Amino acid sequence: MNKYELTVVLNVKLEDEERAAALEKVKGYITRFGGTVTNVDEWGKKRLAYEIQKMHEAYYYFIQFESDSVCPNEVEAHIRIMEPVIRYLCVRVDA
Repeated sequence: MNKYELTVVLNVKLEDEERAAALEKVKGYITRFGGTVTNVDEWGKKRLAYEIQKMHEAYYYFIQFESDSVCPNEVEAHIRIMEPVIRYLCVRVDA
């Protein structure tokens, strides 16, 4: 299986429940298209303090997952149309 990291950036105006629901929806897309979510981290837990100020504009989440497909196009297509998602980036992390 290939390993990927999907960065999902959510609108800062979302309530905790709305952010959690959006992340669950993204994870649902990953599993629906054959991937397995292995980890989800928040921006502030992994980055330096000066970068955390970006949370005033958005919430950053890093979803690591494994899949046999090449960074599934179906997942990207569904994430692109999600209203709370400001932007996203999916990268393969293994060769």
